[in-house]
Amino acid sequence: MDLVRHLRYFTVVAEELHFGNAAIRLGMAQPPLSQRIKRLEEELGVRLFDRSARQVRLTEAGRLLLGEAREIVARVDRLHELARQGEGTVLKVGVPPDLAAAVIAALVAGFRETNPGVRLAPAEIWTSDQLAALAEGAIDVGLVRHPVSAPGLRFGQVLVQAQGVLLAEGDPLAGVGEVHLADLAGRELLMPPREGEPGMHAETLAECRRHGYVPVQVHEGVGLGLVLAGAAVAFGPKVELPGVAWRPLLGSPIMCRVSVAWRPATAPISASVDDFAAVAVRTLKESAGMTDERAVPVRRVSRRPGMLA
Repeated sequence: MDLVRHLRYFTVVAEELHFGNAAIRLGMAQPPLSQRIKRLEEELGVRLFDRSARQVRLTEAGRLLLGEAREIVARVDRLHELARQGEGTVLKVGVPPDLAAAVIAALVAGFRETNPGVRLAPAEIWTSDQLAALAEGAIDVGLVRHPVSAPGLRFGQVLVQAQGVLLAEGDPLAGVGEVHLADLAGRELLMPPREGEPGMHAETLAECRRHGYVPVQVHEGVGLGLVLAGAAVAFGPKVELPGVAWRPLLGSPIMCRVSVAWRPATAPISASVDDFAAVAVRTLKESAGMTDERAVPVRRVSRRPGMLA
């Protein structure tokens, strides 16, 4: 058994807590993924997930294994990357796993134009893991979500992107113009993992509560399977997906704030980091519709009767 590969499958399922979404992210069918997780459980002699018709949860053994599994997978990836560095200068970049593939492609293409002698090596990891990877030198630069606190790191220009709400096509709110956050009352919410995006997670839920929306339950994951099934809503930029409706939020109360982050470095890598920061700002504005944080006007949204303080 290829233990590292099976651990990689395990970490993705643990992040998604949904076998279907994990299979899509891994580019494979769900039955083989389930079989490989079962094989890993048999190899380790423990049950890693509690499975039910509605929910997948990590067992205590699964929670204990997850940190070690991530470290093993990251170290193996690092070994592969070191082996490839003989091909030339490599800039290792962390990007959020839910960043659109088209945006990542634009980042790579834009950087290649200005730095043809440097190969960009993106790794899809959440903000908290990026901060740790930056501190350890596992990556050179990251694209992180705010708010973050990381003494010793430097941050580039903060860009913002207004988030709308993603709903099932048949949701009653799919036919309205702007949705007030309070209109989402009674619905479950799908968000990126709290462990991976703790600052954004806390800020988003606080903003929801301030505007009268307290999710019945918060699911953590990346895929939109729960939204398609009408079991949850999610926040995100405008997308065109079959079965999913996107609607703007009144007053744009939910904002995604991102910036480039890096640790102080010496030449020649510092020049490549500066170039990537410039390319990232330009690409995120052009391909993701982001704007300068200071250029976004403040819109007031009145609270509805009976809203929580």
